[in-house]
Amino acid sequence: MNVSFKDKTILVGGATDGIGWACVKQFSALGANIILLGRNDQKLSKRLEQISNSEGSIYTLRVDFTNPDELEDRLRKFMAENKLQIDIVVNNTGGPAGGALENASTSDLLHAFNMHLISYHKILGLVKDVMISRPYGRIINIISTSVKQPLNGLGVSNTIRGAVANWSKTLSNELAVHNITVNNVLPGATNTGRLNEIIKNKAAKLNLDEQEVKNTMAQEVPMKRIAEPEEVANAVVFLASDYASYINGINLPVDGGRTKSL
Repeated sequence: MNVSFKDKTILVGGATDGIGWACVKQFSALGANIILLGRNDQKLSKRLEQISNSEGSIYTLRVDFTNPDELEDRLRKFMAENKLQIDIVVNNTGGPAGGALENASTSDLLHAFNMHLISYHKILGLVKDVMISRPYGRIINIISTSVKQPLNGLGVSNTIRGAVANWSKTLSNELAVHNITVNNVLPGATNTGRLNEIIKNKAAKLNLDEQEVKNTMAQEVPMKRIAEPEEVANAVVFLASDYASYINGINLPVDGGRTKSL
């Protein structure tokens, strides 16, 4: 397959680390113009230096997904100032803190709801009119396999991820007539800072060695290993490409077969 994103502008959330950064590197290598969203100016500057030889134009914008109104305002102004029209959105941001759902407060739920669903919907409002007018667009949401099989100890995350998945499926039905596809990528255990946080918390709770917890996680996967961020990014790049033009409204697990449901 000869995949190219030349002349395409791609917005990537959580772009400085993990899966988001892996997506940026791959899109950059394929000629895309990319807007990196992140919370830390220093990290954004470092990543910009690392892909400074990209064929496409690279932009960075510091935003905080916990504040959807501010995110919307900053992104709208940024797009206008730089005369940017976005073709592809990769919605991606950090996951909620772990813990049992019964112990979560309403503020925990509202915080996660804003960080994920509301922020993604704000971004949609900024890009959909241009996508409809073309007509062309790709919206890809990095969620979790908990959409298919809720994960123990991640009560708030399970709840919010499910809401995002249903938001996405609804949009896929509404926007398909405009040649806009909306799909979800569901990573399993992946070598990211998020996974390290989960491992650390679980090890402390069970009084276990962190490496032992990580090894147990790997053994739960039929492939007996944890994914690398680049392996998840491969799926994102494919869904963003013209080769996936008739794939719409799906949940695609990238988990080595760990999820037990179809």
